Amino acid sequence: MRLTIDGKLLQQQLSAVNKVINSKNALTILDNFLFELEGSQLTITGSDQENTVKVRVEVADSDGRGRIAIPAKTILEITKEISNQPVSFILNDQTGEIDLQFMNGQFRFMGINADEFPQGDNLEDASQSFSLPASVVLKGIEKTVYAVSSENIRPIMTGIYWDIHENDIVFVASDTHKLVRYITREVSPGFERGFIMPAKPANILKGIMGKEDMLNIRIGEKGACFTFGDFSLTCRFIKGNYPNYNRVIPTDNPYTVTIERQSMLNAMRRVAIFASKASNLVKMEMQPGIMRLAAQDLDYGTSAEERVMCDYQGDDMTIGFNSVFTLEILNNMGGETTVIKLSDPARPGIFEPLEQEPETELTTIQMPMQVIE
Repeated sequence: MRLTIDGKLLQQQLSAVNKVINSKNALTILDNFLFELEGSQLTITGSDQENTVKVRVEVADSDGRGRIAIPAKTILEITKEISNQPVSFILNDQTGEIDLQFMNGQFRFMGINADEFPQGDNLEDASQSFSLPASVVLKGIEKTVYAVSSENIRPIMTGIYWDIHENDIVFVASDTHKLVRYITREVSPGFERGFIMPAKPANILKGIMGKEDMLNIRIGEKGACFTFGDFSLTCRFIKGNYPNYNRVIPTDNPYTVTIERQSMLNAMRRVAIFASKASNLVKMEMQPGIMRLAAQDLDYGTSAEERVMCDYQGDDMTIGFNSVFTLEILNNMGGETTVIKLSDPARPGIFEPLEQEPETELTTIQMPMQVIE
């Protein structure tokens, strides 16, 4: 097997596929890329057993066909150094030795039998398939993935829940301290289905998918395949039933705060420096026209407070929130103005942009913390 390919193109595609490879793998074969040549098309595959990324690359010149597993770390380091010139791979089918030639030199190293590489899920049981603009999924992931749980005690909370309906898709993520619900009506899938996508493949999609791509999704019983451009990503779902997220969102919220998002974000960031490292508690005291942010750390005898102009409708109220979570919410919400809906210091607060993007609805809730005066 022999092929010649542009070094820069190869380096870019390898870097994209490498996002799925773990730094430590139970199976050593997963430390490798799988190269498969068929005619003038080279397919590069990476996997961690749960998720598989493939990319198809047109080669400049080729002879023969074949399959070989190549150490990912080795080939990545090589292509970074010679990415500005064509490179040629010559594989000895008998010994598995790879001769990589470039303008002023060559490298020789051993490949691994491709038969050891896991095949991955083929989704022969795929029951639904539909296409939509990649930008729709990118926004859904970007608006929610930060809120997934990192605790494996409840695995179903470590992924993004896709709640697919006839005329919309709802993306939901929660770590039990905060919950994000993002509804997009930009597409009409035409069927109803739900699944939980792990955070890792969601982040891989976000990292390698272009906004201009069209995304084809094939959904099976245990996983899904996302195809876009020259790439495909196959992932397994998280097993289990996602909680009823709509029931968690309070419906009776008579008090509202309308505030400039960046002003609140900057003030919260400054005040949070002096919050207790154990709780990250920041108090929000609402009065007509003013939001007062306050924090203190009794262990070090430090405190801070800052006032931010706002439009507040309601009785005077003091509510406590975890500043880390509040900063995450404000950072990922977007928009110039944020509306905070409240009912009681012991009930969740709802954060929403004042002006929703067309055909979308973003709602974020955060659980309050006990405030001791």
